[in-house]
Amino acid sequence: MLFRPGRTPDAHRPRTTATSVADRPPARPAGPGAPREVISARNHLLGLYLLLGLTISSWLARLPTVRDSLDLTTGDLGTVMLLGAVGSLATILVAGAVVTRVGPRRTMLASALLFSVGYVLLGLGPALGRVGVLAVGVVVFSVAIALGNVPLNVESVVIERRMGRTVVPQFHAGFSVGAVLGSALGAAAAWAAVPVVVQFGVVAIVALLWRLHSVPRSVLAPLPLVGVAAGPAPAASGASVRRGAGLRTSLRAWRERRTLLLGVVVMSAALSEGSANNWLAIAVVDGYGQTEAVAAVVFGTFVASMTVARISGTWLIDRYGRFLVVALSGATSLAGLVLFALAPSLPWSVLGVVGWGLGAGLVIPIAMSAVSGDPLSAAGRVAVVSAFASAASIAAPPLIGMAAEVMGARHALLLITGVMLAGVLLSGTVRDESVAPARATSAVHVPAAAAPPAPAPGEPARPRPVSVARPDRDLADDDVIADLGGLVEPVGAGSCR
Repeated sequence: MLFRPGRTPDAHRPRTTATSVADRPPARPAGPGAPREVISARNHLLGLYLLLGLTISSWLARLPTVRDSLDLTTGDLGTVMLLGAVGSLATILVAGAVVTRVGPRRTMLASALLFSVGYVLLGLGPALGRVGVLAVGVVVFSVAIALGNVPLNVESVVIERRMGRTVVPQFHAGFSVGAVLGSALGAAAAWAAVPVVVQFGVVAIVALLWRLHSVPRSVLAPLPLVGVAAGPAPAASGASVRRGAGLRTSLRAWRERRTLLLGVVVMSAALSEGSANNWLAIAVVDGYGQTEAVAAVVFGTFVASMTVARISGTWLIDRYGRFLVVALSGATSLAGLVLFALAPSLPWSVLGVVGWGLGAGLVIPIAMSAVSGDPLSAAGRVAVVSAFASAASIAAPPLIGMAAEVMGARHALLLITGVMLAGVLLSGTVRDESVAPARATSAVHVPAAAAPPAPAPGEPARPRPVSVARPDRDLADDDVIADLGGLVEPVGAGSCR
């Protein structure tokens, strides 16, 4: 943290316990409100989240048409989708290093280009009758999403810290709203018999233009570090860092116990949400003997519940803190899933779906915010917890599918309750790292022997050097500090934490 020369860190603030400091939301910045550029960045990033949800759902809504056009079985289509999941996982393993090395802006622009190329291939495959083209499109599409998700999550936390209040769940709510709009777009295109190559081609062009406009405006410039010599902007503005530094910074996150435990929390939430996406409609049809239309309404209830939780969750987090919200969310989601699977009738199962969705809405946004608190390691840590989520998306569908052949989809969903329970028990990991015992710190500063001499008559006084405290583990590495958007508070803004 940064302090004015001679200022005592604990001055002018009330004493608090370590737990309250760790679990409370970021302090509100001084002044009437967030700067205009921060508000603009939030709006553009919110639009990018909405666009992501819209494009993914628009593609998923046309899967029946894609399957029939290529005369694929459900198993064949599942194999193609599995290739995309493997590509996504492989990309996430290196995405943190990429963001650290080239910066979030360049990473998001590269992802935008890959996304549109993959989206066009998704439409060309059925049009040409080539399964191979579709498979390449799925892989490129999945790689683009995985590459872009890391800087998206990092920048959402950057904006939250700069605004001084909880806003990360709002971005995920934007994704949910986009998913609803994308499903409607896909349904309308299917009803009008629009060829998938036309739909996906138009969406790819619009999405690319949207991202080219919004990405540069959604990445905030880094805040200046007081007492650090001015120099070229670091990775956030596109400058590359020394070769190998980004990879070491990213790989270090895999050795951090807290990050790995947060990965389990994210995996539990991803299993909960992903299982609903893949199996909820089928479970309603097979388990309760309902039509596909009724199943669609039940699934819509789940998505709507998640959206409500994400929109209203910002107040809950600011009021009660991360830990309590995550613990209650996980418990509510677990109870809702159990009620859905064991309910004697459809109305009771719908009640369970509401609880399932409300509980699933906030865990991932809060965990992403918790893991991104340190700007030096944010990209690598986000990549680690995202890898846990991707592993869940690869393993869960086939395992639940095999179990569903024996016990039915509704009861097969109970298999994920063990991981969900583990997520609830690990809820305490979302607290900030400041709850841990104090670590020894060093300071990057101008040596005392190099203190500036007294100014000559008529010459303005030279400022005294200001120390920047950093953990010893970071000083021990010869890495270049890659700025991930400037999470450092300006001196005098809020309390010194």
